[in-house]
Amino acid sequence: MHPIFQKISLGEGEDLDFKQTISSASKIAKTICSFANHKGGKLLVGVSDQKSILGVKSEDEKYMLDLAAEFYMKPPIALSIREWEFGNKVVIEATVPEGIDKPYYAKGEDGKWWAYIRVKDKSLLASKIVLDVLKRNHGKQPNIVQYTRHEENLLKYLRTNERITTKEVCKLLNISRWRAQKILVSLVSAGIIRNHTTEKLEFFTLS
Repeated sequence: MHPIFQKISLGEGEDLDFKQTISSASKIAKTICSFANHKGGKLLVGVSDQKSILGVKSEDEKYMLDLAAEFYMKPPIALSIREWEFGNKVVIEATVPEGIDKPYYAKGEDGKWWAYIRVKDKSLLASKIVLDVLKRNHGKQPNIVQYTRHEENLLKYLRTNERITTKEVCKLLNISRWRAQKILVSLVSAGIIRNHTTEKLEFFTLS
């Protein structure tokens, strides 16, 4: 089986996204950004969500990809682009490497810069906690965890409860949201707890 068919058969996921066409550099930058902030990924352009090969005009799509990666990404990121021909149809495979200067931001249609992360087959807006974790894990300063009664009480709670939100941390420890976020960033960066992001909710569990 052709490697592209193998990828398509697996469906979209945390490292693979299908695009029928590219109509907006800012929209495709959102997906590129989410891959760069994750572990990298691939874009297959000319493939529908239903896994059908529809083909594209390669020069137009490559221009939009380059535009998105260079001018709609901060910092810019280099894509590896390859064309595949299937009869009279062309599919573009754009490989996005894992970023080395995280966090990455994409320029939205509103002209503002937003950071995105990849969660399953979706590119979701990164929360402040996720951004701070990315900055800490890719910065030059060592990640030092302070272990106070707050951290102790939070971990004790998570040993008997499945998950907790930032708001619930504030209530549990009777601290401000700023302080709660600082504790959560420290524990996530150290790998002690895990961050989980959905389209509507962010919560934390023990690693």
